[in-house]
Amino acid sequence: MKSVDAESHGTAVSDESSLSLNEQAYRRFKQALVTLGYKPGEYLNTAQVMNDLSMGRTPINQAIHRLSNEGLLQIIPRKGVMVSPLSIDDALELIEVRLANEVLCMKLASPRISLQDLEELEAINHQIELASERRDRNSMMLLDNQFHQRLAQVAGNKMLMDILSVLHAQAQRFWASSLSKEGHVQEVIKEHRAIIHALAEQNAEAAAQAAEAHILSFRNALLRG
Repeated sequence: MKSVDAESHGTAVSDESSLSLNEQAYRRFKQALVTLGYKPGEYLNTAQVMNDLSMGRTPINQAIHRLSNEGLLQIIPRKGVMVSPLSIDDALELIEVRLANEVLCMKLASPRISLQDLEELEAINHQIELASERRDRNSMMLLDNQFHQRLAQVAGNKMLMDILSVLHAQAQRFWASSLSKEGHVQEVIKEHRAIIHALAEQNAEAAAQAAEAHILSFRNALLRG
């Protein structure tokens, strides 16, 4: 098995000093999975993962169980741990669930958004643009995740935040495979701007429509192959 490039997990958490070892292992492992540092369908050797992520056995085992519950790993009896495969059917089901939850997120976030929230979203989107110019895929994915996490935080519903966190992690594995397509990241940046603009106007319906357009664009990119 190929070991994970250090960049795949080295930027996953900007400051891990305040996190438990279990949380550090979970975040590093999750980042390696969503950026395809470990390939879909690949069987993993726990000792190799420990070495890749510079973590001990107990934190890695805890991370495996959490990531299995989130659908990123599969624990196969008598065979071990496998990275969950990707299929277009899974992607289409994921998109259906994202549509419902992202639209709800926009409707909750719209009346609650502050000027500081908008400035943070704009700053993150600008950083995505800079990462795109550098062709830094891992940073693009981290920043995209931050963008959607920030939206979920603004919505102010903890249960929805947890749901969206799982959905985004699964979606990013599909997104990683389409990042090399010409013009795709520029489309994403433009779609993020449309979301920000609608939220700045506190127009819940327009924000919901912008989020829906963003997810359908993701679907179209997948179907184009």
